Amino acid sequence: MKTTFTARHFNASSNLQQYCRDAVEKLGNYYDRIVMCDVILEPTADDDTPNQAEIILKVPRKVLTATEAASSYEQAVHDAVETLSRQLKKYKDKMHATS
Repeated sequence: MKTTFTARHFNASSNLQQYCRDAVEKLGNYYDRIVMCDVILEPTADDDTPNQAEIILKVPRKVLTATEAASSYEQAVHDAVETLSRQLKKYKDKMHATS
C-alpha cells in the first residue's frame, strides 16, 4: 500500500508522521488489497476538537473516507482508523458475498 502524508498549515513532527503511517498500516490486516492511502492532518477552528485527521483509502472499485476531529492528532487518527476498519470489514463482506 502506498501511503502519502499531508500536514496542512503546520509542520508535523517525524514522530507524528510515523504514528500515522503505523496506524494506517494496521488497516492492511482487515483488507490486503488496499491500493493507496492518503493521510491529511489539519487544524480546525473548534476549540474542543482543534485537530482533524482525514484518511482516504483507495481499494478496488471504491474509495473509503473517514474524517475525525479530536483534542490531539493521534486521537483523531486513531478514531479515523477505527471508522475505516469498520468500513473495510463491510466492504470485504460485500465483495465476498457478490463473488
